[in-house]
Amino acid sequence: MAVTGLTMGLILTSPQPASAANLVKNPGFETAGSDGMPYCWEKSGWGDNDFTFTTTGDAHSGGRAMKVELTRRVDGDRKALITESASCAPVVTPGKQYDLSLWYRSTTPDTAVTLFRHDASEGWQYWTDLKTLDISAGWAQASVRTPEVPSGTDMITWGVSVYGTGSVTTDDYTMEQVADVPPPVQCTGTPDQCANGSWSVLPTQNPVRSMHSVVLNNGKVLLIAGSGNSEENFAAGTFTSAVYDPSNGSYKVIPTPKDMFCAGHVQLQDGRVLVMSGNKAYPVVGGHGYEGFKDSYIFDPKTETYTRTNDLNDGHWYPSATELGSGDVISFGGLREDSTGSVTAEYWSDAEQQWLPLWKVNQTWSYWGLYPSMILMQDGRLFYSGSHVFGNNIPGTGSAIYDYGANTVTQIPGLQNKDERDQSASVLLPPAQDQRVLTIGGGNIDSNPDANRLTDIIDLKQADPRYVAGPPLPQGTVDLGAGPVAETGDQGKMYVSAVLMPDGKVLETGGGLHNRADPVHEASIFDPDTSAFDPVAADPESRGYHSSAFLLPDGRIMATGDNPGNGTWNHNVSIYSPPYLFKGSRPTITSVIDDEWTYGTTQRITVDRPIAKAELIRPAAVTHSSDPNQRFVDLPLSVDGDNVDLNVTSNPDLAPPGWYMLFAVDAHGVPSVAKWVHLQGPAALSADTASAHVHSFADSPAGGTAAPAKRRTSQKVSTTLSGCDRHYGSANVCVPTVFPPQVGKTTAARCAWLAANDYGRLKVNGKDDPLGLDPSKDGVACAKGDVRAKR
Repeated sequence: MAVTGLTMGLILTSPQPASAANLVKNPGFETAGSDGMPYCWEKSGWGDNDFTFTTTGDAHSGGRAMKVELTRRVDGDRKALITESASCAPVVTPGKQYDLSLWYRSTTPDTAVTLFRHDASEGWQYWTDLKTLDISAGWAQASVRTPEVPSGTDMITWGVSVYGTGSVTTDDYTMEQVADVPPPVQCTGTPDQCANGSWSVLPTQNPVRSMHSVVLNNGKVLLIAGSGNSEENFAAGTFTSAVYDPSNGSYKVIPTPKDMFCAGHVQLQDGRVLVMSGNKAYPVVGGHGYEGFKDSYIFDPKTETYTRTNDLNDGHWYPSATELGSGDVISFGGLREDSTGSVTAEYWSDAEQQWLPLWKVNQTWSYWGLYPSMILMQDGRLFYSGSHVFGNNIPGTGSAIYDYGANTVTQIPGLQNKDERDQSASVLLPPAQDQRVLTIGGGNIDSNPDANRLTDIIDLKQADPRYVAGPPLPQGTVDLGAGPVAETGDQGKMYVSAVLMPDGKVLETGGGLHNRADPVHEASIFDPDTSAFDPVAADPESRGYHSSAFLLPDGRIMATGDNPGNGTWNHNVSIYSPPYLFKGSRPTITSVIDDEWTYGTTQRITVDRPIAKAELIRPAAVTHSSDPNQRFVDLPLSVDGDNVDLNVTSNPDLAPPGWYMLFAVDAHGVPSVAKWVHLQGPAALSADTASAHVHSFADSPAGGTAAPAKRRTSQKVSTTLSGCDRHYGSANVCVPTVFPPQVGKTTAARCAWLAANDYGRLKVNGKDDPLGLDPSKDGVACAKGDVRAKR
């Protein structure tokens, strides 16, 4: 973001002292400075607009106030800002919060209290918007509390942005540090629970082989299996889903109309679940690979039934699904009905409640792979993080920004080992306003190396964003078939689950050293403020391929599934209670005045005791390490005893419309149980609601930009795309095309590994034996005669 900083000139009069508690110098503009601005205030802003700054006698108190007016605007904003200098900018302490207040008159709804912070190593940078100001003909007071000051910050500056035609006149600014919190509460669990949390395994098993998990707006969980990666179920037409109720531990099996095994899914803005494509056919040796169908369905949480929509334009087995700020949905990637890679982008219109025909959808004719992680940015563009499933990444740097309106793809550099990020996880870090993405782990099922410990972090607020290396994943134990041993060297994990938590941290859990093999038992909590991992208790159950982990409304985390290469399924369900649930009593949201919210408004809640922050967390819709819609949106506070006013962003691209879990969190990081609130789409906005204040982040990426390619039908992909050799066993059994590096190349070594991983009897399909598992030619892999044979 471009900010015009002005150097202070000759001070005409001595500065007006701030009140004892007020950290703002010259808060009422009474002391003159240079360039027509008061002392310790500067002109600031960016973009294509016409503006004036005026020191006016129309004041709230004293003789002066500051008027900022825009008479024409294409983009950007203007604001009177506390001068970015050590002599004027308020000094702050990391981890503390500050109450900001000002008096204003406004003729436009397009305003926001805007903060910048000084990082000791990076210099001045935009921090966040806190509050939208209502139109007011008379003087009105606006108050808001900052989030905790990020580490490395020594000063902040702030003011009111004007980003629409009209004017705002302000006066009498105050800034006071919030009183220190009481000493830490007593641990209510064991020391280990308080430090690391604890896992439990539920007594009732998941009745279906679910690999898709969607938290519904009634607090229940939709678990989608389809055929559950079982060729036998597919042949029998046995397709299942279940709805799990955390309140009583019950499951209800739901009739499922199609094989939604490896479909895409996303919550629509009204709380229903859009499910797209799935499995049309399992691979055939010597013939086709997996196939994706064109069917699409909507699941209604109220009736717990599926209804069919119109068809997609193409088949998409393993598609992405990202909701946009409009409430529309965009989808990329996956396999077509003929097993080739789909290059067709699909677009769901919320207004029309259907998939748009091909001629209405912008196309780059790019193949984005399987489950490409496409994260919505604050300006409506999409960030492809580089996380995907199966094999190598896309050509180039492996990460990109896609601009749907311009229909261009710009490469983003810095992703480490981009062709070993298969089954990695990417997450938009808390809060979404910070626009930072973390990518964790991964491997490559084509070459089957040990999964890695790599993490990468990108700050999309930068003009030319690029990934930088993050801290390595902590290591755990890995079961290589002879019991757990400590990971060594660069061993990490693939098929990682990453879950946003209400205390503003991220739990990473589950995974394996290789695709569908060698489970890794390790979990840790990533703190975005310190960019560090803290190892915590590990799930006692293996959670590799086809597992999911996700946040429940009560603040616990649920983990389900696991589908090793031998075709078995883990029906046990684990529940993680994070350390914050062992820090004493929890705050309670005693009332939500209105659960229907619109953008740019202030919403009141009541709480039973003081809280430090509140946020909206979008409920999970996760599969295969991928949930690009997962996000944590900060709600700046205005506190009046037990009444707390929450300031909702005016930008739908920061918080796409839909149902969210609202958490209130105390100063010790202890969250309330969530309340459900509905952030309504743009169609529900009133005429005077402020438009989005969109900052010019990622506005100068230096990577190559590509326009749409020549129209084509599809991209050819290998029939062994899933890393499984279909010459052995049934379609739901995955004998790896490349064995892990510790396994020798002899028949005996490979057969010993298969036996240690419980593959059982493997029929050889057809006459070919590419892995040399049937030298006796009796049609059964790894039979006694094969192991004895010299090969």
